[in-house]
Amino acid sequence: MLHDPSHIPQLPVEEEIILTQREKEILRRLGARIAEIALLPIQKEKARLWQKMNDLEQERPMVWINEIPWHEMNVNDELTLRTQHPWARELEQKLRREIYQWEHMPCDMVVNDYLDCPIVYHTTDFGIVEDVETKFTDSENDIYSRHFKIQISEPEDIEKIQLPVITYMEKATNYAFGAMKDIFEGIIPVKKQGQTHIWYTPWDFLIRWWGIEEAMLDLCMRPNMVHAAYDRMVDAWMYELDQFESKNLLSLDCNNTRIGSGGYGYANCLPGNKFNEEHVRPYNMWGCSNAQIFSSVSPEMHWEFALEHDMRWLKRFGLVYYGCCEPLDNKAEILACIPNLRKVSVSAWVNIKKAVEELGDKYVLSRKPSPSVFISWDPEEAKRQLVMFQDVAIGCNVEYIMKDISTVRYQPQRLWEWSELAMQIVGGA
Repeated sequence: MLHDPSHIPQLPVEEEIILTQREKEILRRLGARIAEIALLPIQKEKARLWQKMNDLEQERPMVWINEIPWHEMNVNDELTLRTQHPWARELEQKLRREIYQWEHMPCDMVVNDYLDCPIVYHTTDFGIVEDVETKFTDSENDIYSRHFKIQISEPEDIEKIQLPVITYMEKATNYAFGAMKDIFEGIIPVKKQGQTHIWYTPWDFLIRWWGIEEAMLDLCMRPNMVHAAYDRMVDAWMYELDQFESKNLLSLDCNNTRIGSGGYGYANCLPGNKFNEEHVRPYNMWGCSNAQIFSSVSPEMHWEFALEHDMRWLKRFGLVYYGCCEPLDNKAEILACIPNLRKVSVSAWVNIKKAVEELGDKYVLSRKPSPSVFISWDPEEAKRQLVMFQDVAIGCNVEYIMKDISTVRYQPQRLWEWSELAMQIVGGA
């Protein structure tokens, strides 16, 4: 995640990464397992199927799971970390989770035959940190109740929103890259990876600073203030994107990168004809946006206070994903204005019949089954949800994305079973 509204990112430390021999061996074994999985012929076949779907030539619906409650997943110590160095632990966690998902609930995931080494950079972010009161039902869970304290209440408060400044940390990047190359030499290649898909969603930030009720009332009471604040957010994201582009810090996402709130980004038309492999541009990539808080806002207001402003951002990208949790079944007309729109989120709260009628086969329908089935696991209800949508969306291009999973009640087998069930229904078992 590029931005975290809960804190201002700290400047990374640029120092050599020195690991023990034991830590290196632990990471090597995990890297060897990734390399073994990546060699399976099914990887190329899954990538081909994702591309066909994103090209609107689907052979079957695709299925993927993300936003997993990892704190509830550990079985037989498969996710228990054994390294001590903070950098090594972060890498170990990533590798263990990828292996775990492949072995227990792969659906249509694709595993690369190389490891990414993310470039290291620092962003000054938007200048405001959320002021929040929290309540937990599970101290180990990243999902909890929050009450946001208002920080934008008057027009002059909009100036609190700052333009992010990006600093490329070359030494830190090279230390990490060197460490990974040393660890995985002869096992699996390592490639530097820049910033890929950017989760652009101004309203998700504004409501944390403004207040939900207050912001919704101001759509009517103080529309000029809302326009000014939203424009400021778009300016901030655009200013940051310009820096990523000018500093050559972007990487392609037309691969097994998550796009928007959906699945992978494989697509035949990306990176496009105007592609220089030495310098990735936004038009070689996917863009996205959403306005989740606008679930009950009219299409006209959704356009005026979000999407019309978003056009400055969205038109810079080769393909676009739109939406997340907000129902979009009555907003097809404004969605049609988005250039290069390819995927639309079809959340658990839409009118399915209307969504299919309005969006049809013009886009990929990124269907989000309800994760509530895991609270008191009911395989028949899970099956009913999938089959019901599939029966209505005949002839459409569909991906099923199980996400926003708050809990499986510490029974990870529920998620494993859903994976098998979903793959049977789409004909991928």
